[in-house]
Amino acid sequence: MKFLISFSLAVLLSVAASAQSTSAVLKQAEKALGSRKTLLAVSTTTRTGTIKRVSDGVSGKYIYRSAQPNLLNIAYDLDGFEIESGSNGRSGWKRNSRDGLQTLTGVASVEFQAKAAFRGSLWLNAKKEKSKIVSGGRSSVGGKQVNVVNITTAKGLNIKLYFDALSGLLLRDEMPAGDAIETTDYSDYRAVSGTMQPFEMKLSSGGEAFEITLADIAVNRPIDRAEFDFPTISGAPLPDIKALLDDLRSNEDRVEELLDSYSYTQKSIKRELGKDGVLRETGSETYQLSFYKGNRIRRLIEKNGRALNIKEQADEDKEAGKRVEEIEREIAKQDAKMGKQGSNGAPSEESRRISTAEVLRASKLTNPRRERFRGRDVIVFDFEPDPNFDFKNAKSMLKFFGKTAGVMWIDEKDKQVARLEAVLADSFKVGGGVLAKLRKGASFTLEQERVNNEIWLPSQADINLSVRVLLVKGIEVNQLIRSYDYRQFQTEVKDATVNDTPKP
Repeated sequence: MKFLISFSLAVLLSVAASAQSTSAVLKQAEKALGSRKTLLAVSTTTRTGTIKRVSDGVSGKYIYRSAQPNLLNIAYDLDGFEIESGSNGRSGWKRNSRDGLQTLTGVASVEFQAKAAFRGSLWLNAKKEKSKIVSGGRSSVGGKQVNVVNITTAKGLNIKLYFDALSGLLLRDEMPAGDAIETTDYSDYRAVSGTMQPFEMKLSSGGEAFEITLADIAVNRPIDRAEFDFPTISGAPLPDIKALLDDLRSNEDRVEELLDSYSYTQKSIKRELGKDGVLRETGSETYQLSFYKGNRIRRLIEKNGRALNIKEQADEDKEAGKRVEEIEREIAKQDAKMGKQGSNGAPSEESRRISTAEVLRASKLTNPRRERFRGRDVIVFDFEPDPNFDFKNAKSMLKFFGKTAGVMWIDEKDKQVARLEAVLADSFKVGGGVLAKLRKGASFTLEQERVNNEIWLPSQADINLSVRVLLVKGIEVNQLIRSYDYRQFQTEVKDATVNDTPKP
């Protein structure tokens, strides 16, 4: 019995040690690195030194710049071959001496933005960024016992941190990098302006390993914001951006007409980041969508992976038919109001698609550049709220989009938007904040594909936001929306059904 009790106590103590709370681990780390207050006061970090590729010993200069909350620039050369990557807070980019400059898109963009946010502010803003922090137990790095902490971002990316169990210093971090994991080991910590900084790093990713030796580290040294922007590289002259947007605006009428002849399927997947840091699907709805005179009509055809039964589908078809009748009544009212001129079937303010060109009127455009996207020549530029725009007298939807910042890809020949990334730069209130308040930091990504060599249509959208409803209830929205099976049809107005005979 005495042996059993002693053994049980030993097991409990072992479990308690391995299950040290994440808050305790991070507090120890913050103290070891200089205190939470000191770390929060670090607005910029600059590191310079040399980098060596382990496989062949080729080396070159290395420079690192980061700034709160999510600005990052890393540049180095290996025997004259230049490699650089960066995030300006709105979009990520990379360039090298062989492939030139490229804006990051899709998963690569999400991964680099997460990396930039962590490098800029560590885990200090995790709560504000809606990230989940959970314990990863105990492990070892270089023969040292470490406490492991997992950080999962709101978009489901996992960053794994390894802290020395004795000193609390960060010995390793792991981040997703495409199909690989980027691992960075830290050593030779020294005091710099009240913080502890690693002067030796080992980086490995995708089968390549590098050793970085730093000669100088500066904290809170002023860094020009332009250092994080896209490099200016000579090339083909850019078109006049104002003229391009004018073409985009005038072309949208033609796009609206084309939309009337298309039907497609859209699946909306709801996701939730659990307390364990795992992003899971919690439900889905699949719709058939079409447009009629610029107005969207949709019918639910599947819920949580199950097709609707006969009665449910009949009800949905009936509702779609009612929607068409409502559109006709709205058009008739507009025609009567406008007299002989007529409304030409113009969609109502509530249901019409928002004009991209109109949205950009409320934005300040920067960093125009040429790139390739899905095999097409595109003009890319960053946008941010224009402080000189008259938001007070603007339409409600324009007020919302006018508060976003991000990056946009426009097909130069088609004069249509090919891709859009945006983040809400400031909180947006509905009904003065009484009805709802969309919190700053909400993000939206839209990717489009070129259909029938004539029109760019949505292929995937990623939405992540936090909204407070009626001053009380907080709702987290994490959705992935996939659009596919685009078909060109003739839509019968009477019953909103689809004629299976494609247009010539």
